Parts: sequence; C-alpha cells; structure tokens
Amino acid sequence: MLREGVMPTEPTFSCVIIAAANIAALGKGKSFHAYAFKSLGDQLNVFIGNALISFYAKCGSLDDSLLVFDKLHGRNVVSWNALICGYAQNGRGKEAIELFERMLVSGFRPTDVTILGLLWACNHAGLVTEGYSYFNKVRLKESNLLKPEHYACMVDMLSRSGRFKEAEEFIHQLPFEPGIGFWKALLGGCQIHSNRELGEFAARKIKALIPGDVSSYIMLSNAYAAAGRWEIVLTVRREIKEKQLKRIPGCSWIEIRNKVHVFLNKDCKHCQIDEIYRALRVCIQHSLDSEAAKVLIEFNI
Repeated sequence: MLREGVMPTEPTFSCVIIAAANIAALGKGKSFHAYAFKSLGDQLNVFIGNALISFYAKCGSLDDSLLVFDKLHGRNVVSWNALICGYAQNGRGKEAIELFERMLVSGFRPTDVTILGLLWACNHAGLVTEGYSYFNKVRLKESNLLKPEHYACMVDMLSRSGRFKEAEEFIHQLPFEPGIGFWKALLGGCQIHSNRELGEFAARKIKALIPGDVSSYIMLSNAYAAAGRWEIVLTVRREIKEKQLKRIPGCSWIEIRNKVHVFLNKDCKHCQIDEIYRALRVCIQHSLDSEAAKVLIEFNI
C-alpha cells in the first residue's frame, strides 16, 4: 500500500493495529502507533485509540495501554471495556475493579462486555468474593446484562478456587440447561485441584453432549496427571488414539528481535525445530519424575 503511494487512513490504522494485537506483535504495533502519530498527530480518534488500548493490553504492556486511555479524547464505553478486559487478561483484578468503579462515577453505563470483563478479572486474580458480589448485584438490578458466558465464568471462578460444592449448586440453579462450556469449566477446576471423582462426572456430561469431544479426554488426563495417576493418563491417552479423536491444534507465538515465531501443536516446520525439541525433552526430564517424563515423551505432550 505504501509502496504504491496510497496513504493510510484512520480505518487503516485501526485494522493493522488490531492485526498486530491478534498476534501480540509488540514491535510492529508500536511502529503502527508511531506512524499514526506522525500522520495524524496526537489527537487520535476514538477508534484508533480503542485499538491501541486493546493492542497494548494483549501484549502485556498495561502501562502503555493506560497512557493511551488517559490521553484519549472522546472515550466511549468500548474504551473502558478494552482496558477492563486488558486488566482481566493480565490478572490485574484489583485495577479492573478500580477502573470499573471509576467508569460508573464518570457516568458510563456498563454493558454485558463490561460485566464479563469484570468477572474474568476477578476470576483470574482469585477475587472470588468480589466476583460473586458483582454478579449478584447485576443479577438483582440488571439481569438482562447476564448471558450464558457470565454464568459460565462464575462456574469457572468457583471451580478454580476449589469451591466445588458451590459450583455444583450454581449449575443446578441455572435458569437454563448448562451447555458443554459449564462442564468444561468444572472439569478445569478438577484438573487444578486433582478432584478425580467430580472430574470424571463432568467428563461424562461432556461426552453425553458431544461424544467425540477430544478436549474432555485431554482435560481428564491432565487431572489424573496432576494427581500423579500416570497409569490412568496412559489409558486415557491410548483411548484417544484408538478412537482416532482429533482436535484443532493449539497455537502459540512469541516475538524475538522484532520477528514473530508461530508454533502449532506437534509443529515440525520451524527452522530450528530439532534444537527446540531437544531443549524441551531436557526440560521435561529434569523437571518431572521418570514415570511422568516417560508418558509425556511417548505422547509428545
């Protein structure tokens, strides 16, 4: 575009900044920010500003995200939501709560996205009491803002904190039939706290809803692994292979020296893949007991 002499517009900057945010390309995004500043001056419109807030938050640069937010003229509810969700993504629950209260004082009315970001912030920071309090306030005053994902977040919050009895009661009291996401949230908590019995119950619920859902097998095997039951981990993993269950491969990326390296699960295409796997095997063998290392290496986990 630039080589052909076409000058970027405000929507152009918003799009490329969002693209950089989606792959956490901090260096590229900063370059776009600098170019926008040079082209448009410091009075960036709210759409570019919101994109920058989200971009810096997704890259973990919350100080920069807050700086853009504070300097942004004409902030709207999306601006507040972007920063609250940014705090949530980075486990900064107390800052998210403070920003939410500041939002209310400023006269902005929260949306369902605001509440979800607030609940996730409480969840990831372990602020269960605060999260429960905000959820109940919204349920009493503006229940129309609550969607299934808000209820699922509460189940996840209770499960992560090991409050399984409350999580089960919460699921039974839902105003609708719980979907697979609720049982996965419960299973995820069982994985963290090695609750095998409840984990098996949640896994059965998931299998009843989606028999071929491989993620439930993976999560259940992780719960057994956390409990040190490696013989059962082997059984579950072999069942996955025998049933030829497939899942969308996990994807992660890291930026090193202004270059983004993307990895898929069981990736073999990276130019340094042999060195990477050698280093990974050394880490596995040094950090786990021999039985655990054997299982992980056998299944390339």
